[in-house]
Amino acid sequence: MSEVLFLQYPKCGTCRKAKQYLESKDVSYTERNIVENPPTKEELRSFIEKSGLDIRKFFNTSGQKYRELGLKDKLKTMTEEEMLELLASDGMLVKRPIIQSGDKVTVGFKPEEVDKVLS
Repeated sequence: MSEVLFLQYPKCGTCRKAKQYLESKDVSYTERNIVENPPTKEELRSFIEKSGLDIRKFFNTSGQKYRELGLKDKLKTMTEEEMLELLASDGMLVKRPIIQSGDKVTVGFKPEEVDKVLS
C-alpha cells in the first residue's frame, strides 16, 4: 500500500471521525495540520487532478472564512488559478479532511470514498 497522507484540522469533528476510521482499519498515515501547514498550489492542483473533482469541491463552504469573504458569489467569476491561490493562502478555506494514497484522493469523509482511496 502507498503512503497515506491525511490532511486534517484537529478541531474538526469530521476529521476526528475520519481519523478513527483510518485507525479502525489499521492504516498507517502521515498526519498534517491543514491550518499550520496548508497545501501548496502544486499540491492542490495534484489533489484536484487525482480526485477527479471540480476545484469548487475543495472549498470548505460551511466555514466562517468562506462566508466572510463572500466566496459563494465570487467563485463564479474566478479563474482556476485564482481559486488555487485562494485555497493555498488559508487552510481554513480548504474542505477537510483530504486523504491521499498513491494516485487517489478524497476530500471530506465518506467511508466508501476513503475505502476506494485505500484500495
